[in-house]
Amino acid sequence: MSEQREIVVTGGGTGIGLAIAARFTAAGERVTVTGRRKDVLEAAAEKIGARAVAFDASDPEAVQAALAELPARVDVLVNNAGGNTDRVREAPAPGDLAGLADAWRANFAANVLSAVLVTAALKPRFADGVRVVTLGSIAAKQGSGSYGAAKAAIEAWNTDLARQLGPAGGTANVVAPGVVLDTEFFHGTLTEEWLDSRISVAFNRRAGRPEEIADVVRFLAEPGAGHLTGQVVPVNGGAHGAR
Repeated sequence: MSEQREIVVTGGGTGIGLAIAARFTAAGERVTVTGRRKDVLEAAAEKIGARAVAFDASDPEAVQAALAELPARVDVLVNNAGGNTDRVREAPAPGDLAGLADAWRANFAANVLSAVLVTAALKPRFADGVRVVTLGSIAAKQGSGSYGAAKAAIEAWNTDLARQLGPAGGTANVVAPGVVLDTEFFHGTLTEEWLDSRISVAFNRRAGRPEEIADVVRFLAEPGAGHLTGQVVPVNGGAHGAR
């Protein structure tokens, strides 16, 4: 019987991250979920049979401190932590350049630094043939202010990471969802008009489900997906193609 793989999923307490972690635990993998909210994270981990390690993935000191609790070997890393911080912050007033800069930094920290810091911290523990999957967004192609720009930066970083991991058989890919419901992403800001405008351009005329994103991540994490690397895989019902 092959050895259990060690899986780390950041932002694994709710939504897409939780669905991803649940896919791995259901397959008999050993999973560690991380996130900022200890109570939410521990409840989710208990529900699916995972370990919980609470820390802020965008904080260098917090990531460093958490290393003692994270697996000594990492076979799969899923960088799912992030979200559009503009949906939980008050928009800066016109002409408030300091507020605008803070808003852009917030999305960069939440979406880019979280992935970069956790990946760098765990890189010495990567097994040969490691699989790194980072969550991007359709916003990287269609725009969404600082959030879209941050997800576009993830795509550029992923290319460098894939190049670094390749000689040891490792892969790095981005999964870029379109609109996905049943998550905390929208924080109560979703309107029917906005949702309808996005769903209307999807070929299947619907939003995605967290479990559908989890299935794609699970595929990319398989040992047999070793020649698929450095790519962005859109999962959006056809709303934007990989062209």
